[in-house]
Amino acid sequence: MIETIANTPASTIWAWSLVAGVAVILVVAVLLILILVTARKIDYHANEIWEAGKAIAGNTVSIWMLQKTNQVAGNILEAAKEIAEGAGSIDRKLGG
Repeated sequence: MIETIANTPASTIWAWSLVAGVAVILVVAVLLILILVTARKIDYHANEIWEAGKAIAGNTVSIWMLQKTNQVAGNILEAAKEIAEGAGSIDRKLGG
């Protein structure tokens, strides 16, 4: 095999090397383009996830306040019951 290469003209070896180099460059270029396309798809989907997350956060921001609202509503109910009892007591004392 070495003798075959040694007997091959330099221009032929140079031409085949050039063809191999161009093939490698084309493969690398295709792979880089595929990487770029995939990266853009990932970026697009990540942006969609981000927007959906912001919408969910906006729609659920007040849920944490429900516990406090329930506590305040319970306090108001207790106060209303006490007022009703006091009003009933006054009504009975006035003979109504």
